[in-house]
Amino acid sequence: MVIKEQVYISPYGLDRTLHIYLPDDYYDSGMSYPVMYMYDGHNLFSDMDATYGKSWGLADYMTRADRKMIIAGLECNHEGNQRLVEFCPYDFTDFDGLRYSGTGRVLMDWMVQELKPYMDSHYRTIPDRGHTGIGGSSMGGLMSFFSIVCYNEYFSRAACLSSTFSLCHAALKKDLLAVSALDPDTRVYLSWGGQELRNKRALIKYSCENLEFSHLLTERGAAVYPYLQGRGRHCEEDWEKQNGIYMSFLWDEGKA
Repeated sequence: MVIKEQVYISPYGLDRTLHIYLPDDYYDSGMSYPVMYMYDGHNLFSDMDATYGKSWGLADYMTRADRKMIIAGLECNHEGNQRLVEFCPYDFTDFDGLRYSGTGRVLMDWMVQELKPYMDSHYRTIPDRGHTGIGGSSMGGLMSFFSIVCYNEYFSRAACLSSTFSLCHAALKKDLLAVSALDPDTRVYLSWGGQELRNKRALIKYSCENLEFSHLLTERGAAVYPYLQGRGRHCEEDWEKQNGIYMSFLWDEGKA
């Protein structure tokens, strides 16, 4: 089942919708559950809520696969370019050449200091980092990668689909290189699509970015699953096809 709540993002002074997936027997089971925090919550579960009319179908997948987990999907800011600003932890130049100061660190501080404690106190979660993951696509994939690197004490696993590394590759690499070692139970799924880019040269560059980050994560002790979705496009329909792959890798001891 999916429920919606309004949460208050105190550093922004804004209310935001939280889309929460609970196992169908949540209110009867008495169990406690792992939690995966995900970005763009409106695109995860329902086609009616999704920006382009197609979701990841994640609720249906979780039910079919009988995965006993809570997913907390934070809706993005739909105003102007605020999604880019909130979902980037660095200053960046957007695709139109405009310069912005990203506030992703501010958002992540709120998530670990306010949102996670809220979820742990209002729902039957297993709150330790070993049972806490994070995930998203595009800018949400970028934030998930940043989170597993810079907030590794809170998250043990991350799903980073079609991450927008190009906005801040150098700054993100600098933060990753500053980390000598990640917790040895860290698991990271990195994927990109063969049909996301405008030409082969851009695809090669994007592939190299993902493989470079895969290598650097592995050097720091993480288990990494780099996945090129051959016909993958930059869209929810193709991210949905990966639900079973990243969930299995992250939560089933690496069995994809």
